[in-house]
Order: sequence, then structure tokens, then C-alpha cells
Amino acid sequence: MQSLLVDLHVHTVLSACAEIEMIPPLIVQRACALHLDVIAITDHNSTGNAGAVIQAARAITGPALTVLPGMEVTTREEVHMLCLFDQLAQADEWQAFVHAALPQRKNKAELFGDQYVVDATGKYIRTEERLLATATSLSVEQVVTRVNALGGICLPAHVDRPSYSIVVSLGFVPPQLDIAGVEISSLTTLKKSVKLIPVWKRWGIILNGDAHRLSDMGARTRIRVAKPTVAEIRLALEGKHERGVEVLGLA
Repeated sequence: MQSLLVDLHVHTVLSACAEIEMIPPLIVQRACALHLDVIAITDHNSTGNAGAVIQAARAITGPALTVLPGMEVTTREEVHMLCLFDQLAQADEWQAFVHAALPQRKNKAELFGDQYVVDATGKYIRTEERLLATATSLSVEQVVTRVNALGGICLPAHVDRPSYSIVVSLGFVPPQLDIAGVEISSLTTLKKSVKLIPVWKRWGIILNGDAHRLSDMGARTRIRVAKPTVAEIRLALEGKHERGVEVLGLA
């Protein structure tokens, strides 16, 4: 078994709400400074920069840092869901499915911010003109079913927050939902988490940075797995076969 520090919720400049510093080489350098072993790139409704971060990690760290391609998709219920994969091919197939479910609206950069696609060095390639910061037509159940079928895993994002949370939007986490676990935000404290006891008892918990700037990234969760894959992360969240998750630094 390996003990790995992870941050599975990192945005790049493709997310309009992210700072301009969120480019592949700086993300990788920040991950190394934090001694992270695994990160996931999870831009809003897009996987467009995931490959660039994977390339940057290979160039800078070799095999030392695992970068999982992913997405933070917004469901029609206004729920943010983290979708994580092992391979870019899986993420690309998921991207096509999500794009078909996005409304045909143009991004208003002056209102939401620009959405940049970049290469592994952070060099500008193009501006994504389609609005990404919006809800898709996909339900929570559809997202989970499709991602699982592609070999990925789903985690409802920041379930402790007052907006874009499955707990707030639906009022509860459907017990039949085949999710890997749930994510809490760095704003959660042990005192605040009392309200989430039903969630804590049912699902494994992970604490990520939801990083929109480099300083948001953090080593707040340690996982015990055989290897850094989404299947192993699911087992860790489920506490099966000697795998496990440890949330660090929750005040």
C-alpha cells in the first residue's frame, strides 16, 4: 500500500473564475511544493486543459506526480459534481457527452471572465467562446451513471457549502446514488460538520482545495491505496481491502 497526499479539485485558466496564474507549469510546481502525489484537473464543464497539465507534470516531475483528468460538471439541479478518470480518452468521451448537454450560449467574458485553453508550458492556444459556467441538461443520476459506465468516479462537490451543493439543492444525498464519496470544502470545521453527520456516516469524505488560485491548493487529504487510480480512490473512500482516507487539518 502507498500513502499519498491528494488534491482532487483543481481549476485552470479554462475556468472563468480561476486566476490567470492557474496554468499547467505553475500548478505542477505548486503541487510539488506541497508534496502532493496526486492532483485532478476539474474545470467547469470542460476537460480542455487536463492534457496540458498531464504533459507538464511528465516534463517537470516524471512519474512523481499523478494528474487525473476530470471535470466539475454542473447538473440541471445546479449541483456541482466532480468527475474523475484515469485516462484522457475517457475524459474526452465524457467531454463530448457534456458538451451535447450544454446550452448553446456564448460566454460573456466581461461578466464571467475569459476561458483560456493553453499548452503544457502555459502558452495561449485559444479562447473558449462557449459559456462553461452554466448548468447542463444532465441530472445528478445521469451524470453518475454515465461517468461510472466510462470507468470514472463521481463525488458531489463541497457538500457543506450553501450553493451548488447536492445537500442544499436536493435537500439530501439520494441513498441509492452510486457515488464514490463526497467532498467537503476547506471552509468546513468540525463544529460546522455536525450538520453533515448523516452524510459522514453513509459516505467516505475527502477534503480538496477547489483551487482557483495557487494558494488554494493544499495537502488536506491522505489516501492509502495500492496505486493512484480512480478505482483505488473509490476503494479508499469505501474503506475496503485495507484502503482508507484520512482528512488532515480540519479545525
